[in-house]
Amino acid sequence: MAESRIEEIGKIRLDLTHYPGEDYYCDGEVEDELLQIARNYSTVEYQRIIEEKQSWPILYHLSALRENIVEWLPVTKDMKVLEVGAGCGAITGALARKAGEVTCIDLSGKRSRINAYRHMDADNVTIHVGNFQDIEPDLATDYDYVCLIGVFEYAQAYIQSDKPYESFLNILKRHVKPEGHIAIAIENKFGLKYWAGCREDHLGTYFAGLENYPDGGVVRTFTRDGLLEIARKCGFAEAQMYYPYPDYKFMTSLYSDERLPQVGELSLNLRNFDRDRLQLFDEKKVFDTIIQEKQFPLFSNSYMLLLGPRLEEQYVKYSNDRKEEFCIKTVQRESGQGKMIEKHPLSRAAWQHIGNTADMADKLSARYEGSGLSINRCNLVKTGDGTPCLQLAYVEGVRLEELLDECLEKNDVDGFQGLFDEYLRRISQGEDQKRADYDLIFANIIIPGDIRDDWTVIDYEWSFEKRIETREIAFRAIYCYLLENEKRNKLNLDLIMEKLGITQAEAEQYRRQEMTFQQYVTGRHMSMAQIREAIGYPVYTIEDICLEQRRPDDSERIQIYEDTGKGFREEQSFFLDAAMEEQVRVTAEGMTELEVVIGRGRSALRIDPGSEQCLVYLQTVKWNGTVISLKGRQVRNNGCKAGENTYVFPTKDPNIIISLEGLHSEERNLLQVSMAVTRLPAETAEHMQKRGFLAYEQRSRKV
Repeated sequence: MAESRIEEIGKIRLDLTHYPGEDYYCDGEVEDELLQIARNYSTVEYQRIIEEKQSWPILYHLSALRENIVEWLPVTKDMKVLEVGAGCGAITGALARKAGEVTCIDLSGKRSRINAYRHMDADNVTIHVGNFQDIEPDLATDYDYVCLIGVFEYAQAYIQSDKPYESFLNILKRHVKPEGHIAIAIENKFGLKYWAGCREDHLGTYFAGLENYPDGGVVRTFTRDGLLEIARKCGFAEAQMYYPYPDYKFMTSLYSDERLPQVGELSLNLRNFDRDRLQLFDEKKVFDTIIQEKQFPLFSNSYMLLLGPRLEEQYVKYSNDRKEEFCIKTVQRESGQGKMIEKHPLSRAAWQHIGNTADMADKLSARYEGSGLSINRCNLVKTGDGTPCLQLAYVEGVRLEELLDECLEKNDVDGFQGLFDEYLRRISQGEDQKRADYDLIFANIIIPGDIRDDWTVIDYEWSFEKRIETREIAFRAIYCYLLENEKRNKLNLDLIMEKLGITQAEAEQYRRQEMTFQQYVTGRHMSMAQIREAIGYPVYTIEDICLEQRRPDDSERIQIYEDTGKGFREEQSFFLDAAMEEQVRVTAEGMTELEVVIGRGRSALRIDPGSEQCLVYLQTVKWNGTVISLKGRQVRNNGCKAGENTYVFPTKDPNIIISLEGLHSEERNLLQVSMAVTRLPAETAEHMQKRGFLAYEQRSRKV
């Protein structure tokens, strides 16, 4: 028997008894950086660090959203949890807060130390370092939950068996209570993102899982039926499948067979944080078709398989990409008393938000009494640990949003206008009162079988004790409705604005107010979409690929680089050419005119007018309509001046750099450039460089 070796980091026990003294896998320098962060910074600073670093490994290991995949599990302080493959501790903190005792296993000593430092205040965590098969005989046999989050797919690598997946589960069964659970989070080899052009998560190649891993390797993911078949072979009588969305890594919603996604819900699909990807089709539209055809379980991007007695939880939605005081989760569960909706705060800071929502229920009910708009009844209770919980009735019916969509699909203008008029009539009651639900969007209103009956507001989280005009609330509802689905663009917004009596100036004011409101909710944190864009891995569409094939000469393509704080990089660049008429055109006089939209957060731009020697006459450069002076340091290039605003580039990498320092930026900015580009033979360019420079210098001196 090996001699016990225990190391303490804060309150964490690090058991090195089976540690071989060497890490057999490592992500390189980033692990040193993670260790330094875990030692020197508190978890509340991680979001700031993620936004500053703009790095996939930092995001992956430190994001609080990683915890969502296990936070919903009904783990309590009288329970014991085993986490296999704990890594850098992305989910260990959530388990430590919920359970009485947490046992972690990981092969890497460095990753285990990162885990220990980031959770060093947890006195209920022991981390075993070493190979699972060496540690397993020492484990207890009475765990309530065994968690394998992103681990099961690697079973071939560390389970010595001709059937490693079945053997792995059979080993774990020995350590779970009879009424306990094994939780497995894993990618679906048939996930829609892979069909759409995402690379396989583990191998980084296209379509590897769809082709059943033709190049071999130790990683294997499975379809829903494949996972359930493995569980059946291991004798598990009860299995419950959940569907994390967008995937298990950064889950925001969790669906089940009892509560599958509805049309229009799945819109967070560009999730290529770690590498570039293709986009072969619009995943949102295809997901809508899949949902209509009742095939979602086959194409869910990820699975969460629960082996053990059935849980009451049917659906979970996380709203924790906000300020801490607004971070909550919404749970749909079904017990012997039927279905129920619950809202839970995710930290003590959010307790007041839950309480405020409960208070507003009665006030809104009084305002809308007799209007035909009812507020879903709620009950504020305390859970076993004293945390407040808002319980709401589960309401059957159809969302107003769905009925409006049906009208648009049928081109039923009168039907749409009738529903919208009825919506206006009902929400306008009590407009002068100082109590209002700012979030009366169409998705938050349920209509029973007969539209003449009361409509129920199922979510009134963003209600305030102040007067808000009906037309402002209605405009926001229409604005959100249009943003969520491009199919709705057929709606004539001008008619709606005319009906509401809203001018273009007022509409713009309301849009700015919406941005202010979103900043109020998020605390100005970057969204996951913004972080993805900042990390900078591109998305290539079919149109991009076809256009690439049609180009006769790559040397004439204009390339634009964006500096987001990391310098000019290929992955943070894009190409333009004359085929993209909305961005670049050539005038009859031979001037090339660019009009390109640039996002916020760029410190400089670089325009490469091609990849061959050339002569460039730079006429004008504008940023949001403001002319940028071509003299001084705002606009620079690597060519040689041959005349007024004219430059010879004797290099195959010509570039013009535009500094954006001191220029006002919006969310979307317009760059306009007018220039004439003439391709030159290399010898001519070199000759012009020498002669042109001398001639220009002589002319300048004469002047």
